[in-house]
Amino acid sequence: MTNIPQKSFLDLPDNLPEPIDDGAANHLLGMKIPNVSLKSTNGSIVNLSELKGKTIIFCYPMTGVPGVALPEGWDEIPGARGCTPQVCSYRDKFSVLETLSTNVFGVSTQNSEYQKELHNRLELPYEILSDSELKFQVSVNLPVFNIENKVLLKRITLLVEEGIISKVHYPVFPSNKDVDWAIKNCQDSNFHCWQY
Repeated sequence: MTNIPQKSFLDLPDNLPEPIDDGAANHLLGMKIPNVSLKSTNGSIVNLSELKGKTIIFCYPMTGVPGVALPEGWDEIPGARGCTPQVCSYRDKFSVLETLSTNVFGVSTQNSEYQKELHNRLELPYEILSDSELKFQVSVNLPVFNIENKVLLKRITLLVEEGIISKVHYPVFPSNKDVDWAIKNCQDSNFHCWQY
């Protein structure tokens, strides 16, 4: 294992390949969130279909752990690098999202124990949900990629109101600017007017 300083997880290299819109999220706009329950980093079970008001669900591939090497070729996969900067950007602007009465959840396919390490280390004010059994991914057909025998979510952000996906940000790049997109769209007066 390579000893990687924490700072490297927060920095985005200048030469990262930009993901392209492959159409894998075109079906999501206007979709009703299905009845799927996911385990949260605080130990509770969250059913995203039952959340009231506005909810931001930002899905990401996987966060790194200090001192543990990322998968081979990680930086060459378009859109893979940048999970920790994305998670931290939502933490740093969480107070703005609170003023907009917005629920915030991160989602990845790592298990809750893996996610708790991140949640505690970065002192996140919101919960991360585990889709380790791919229930949410399969139910809405979220875009994925495979590496080292793991199925990982492609980076995508869903804005949901009263259980309906009203806005979709895909592909997300750079990852640390996704929160600005979310804030802008939560403030947008057309937020209630989803398209089918």
